[in-house]
Amino acid sequence: MAMILLRHTRPDVAPGICYGRSDLGLAPCFGDAAQTVSQTLPDVARIVSSPLSRCLRLARHVAQARALPLTIDPRLSEMDFGTWEGQPWEDIPRAQLDAWARDILHARPHGGETVAALRDRALAALRDHAVPATLVVTHHGVIKCARSLIMGNDAWQSNLPFGHWITIAPQVFLDAP
Repeated sequence: MAMILLRHTRPDVAPGICYGRSDLGLAPCFGDAAQTVSQTLPDVARIVSSPLSRCLRLARHVAQARALPLTIDPRLSEMDFGTWEGQPWEDIPRAQLDAWARDILHARPHGGETVAALRDRALAALRDHAVPATLVVTHHGVIKCARSLIMGNDAWQSNLPFGHWITIAPQVFLDAP
């Protein structure tokens, strides 16, 4: 059985805002979205979550609905975008965005975390939790890191809607360099 990586539901933030490590609330549709997720997820034996409330609230909802144990792992938090946090993407200086695009893994024009640092901590966490039937409630950046093991650099352009999940064999994390 695979691991399930679930992206949190829609946060309560205006479209076009850069956010990562910011601890945002959830949109008013959270109750309905959480109920749908809880009812449609495959069977799992345990849940691991990012500590950020947009993940933790969903993880707690599923854990309570299914009477499952819940573990919190800070390494599953979203990327720290430094000075870009809370800023409209359109207001971020073009030169900074271009510098980041030229070296997506190592550039940090925002002063926060590099994508490589996010990848390293996220994959270490996923490796530590690589057990079949584990639900990981996390963020898009962490899911892209997991996808990079299968998709390579194309993973950084992939998309997963809020409240959706992917499945990955635990062995993928155990075999990762």
